[in-house]
Amino acid sequence: EVQLQASGGGLVQNGGSLRLSCAASGFSVDDYYIGWYRQAPMKEREGVSCLRISDGSTKYADSVKGRFTISTDNAKKTVTLEMNNLKPEDTGLYFCAADAVSRCDMWFTYGIGYYYNINSWGKGTQVTVSS
Repeated sequence: EVQLQASGGGLVQNGGSLRLSCAASGFSVDDYYIGWYRQAPMKEREGVSCLRISDGSTKYADSVKGRFTISTDNAKKTVTLEMNNLKPEDTGLYFCAADAVSRCDMWFTYGIGYYYNINSWGKGTQVTVSS
């Protein structure tokens, strides 16, 4: 059984930084896609960043490019999202997500609601950016 354990988040001022981590376990394959979605109040869940475990390739939502960086440790067991220059519109509940089939490009090009295709989810962690 795939398990995703997310940590991090919190409250920060506009322009500040936060780090999210996700510890993944239980995958039976060496290649899968893992990253973060977020959901603001009254809005749909949207993809933030995705990383392919086998080669470390990454994808980002246009709204976070240049500010967020996703990476994995050498053991490929923990994925980290470094969030810099945070803005109030980054506020939301952030979810670690992973799937062995749903490629990273799909997370961002198949439209709102694609997240229904992603099989594994961690508990959400709150990120709040004050103005």
